[in-house]
Amino acid sequence: MHVRDATPTDAEAVRTVHYASIVGLGGEVYDHRQVEAWASGCGSADYGAGIEADALDYVVADRDGVVVGFGSLNADPPDDYETDIGAEITAVYVLPAVAREGIGTRIHAELQRRARADGVGTLGLSASLPAVPFYEACGYERVAERDHEFSSDDGTGVTGRVVEMRKEL
Repeated sequence: MHVRDATPTDAEAVRTVHYASIVGLGGEVYDHRQVEAWASGCGSADYGAGIEADALDYVVADRDGVVVGFGSLNADPPDDYETDIGAEITAVYVLPAVAREGIGTRIHAELQRRARADGVGTLGLSASLPAVPFYEACGYERVAERDHEFSSDDGTGVTGRVVEMRKEL
């Protein structure tokens, strides 16, 4: 398995990993309605545009030609964080079948390496509840907990708790 730059041809594989990870791992903490609303955003997401965006750094974990995980780093983080950050980890997802095999850790390490190389001093992220232990193991500290509105097919919106986290590099 190796971590490499994502290409536009990886877009559908990234969508598959994202959806499978949410559905397969999200239920550890969120209820069925929350997981369904969270996963529904995968269908309309433009992963190809994200991969090609200048502000995002997208990587995939490739195992024998199969994308088993992905991650992204935003060099231009939003202003709504409670604390100042230099860049934002926007995603680290793996297929449930390979969860807890160190693939997410390798993806995160590559994103962190890239942030350091760009002179970033502090990383931030908004973690889903199932991901909090992973990010704590990567050295992140909790900053705040808040409600996040997941998109939903019926347009009503469904909320779930997320945790803002940060890490000094």
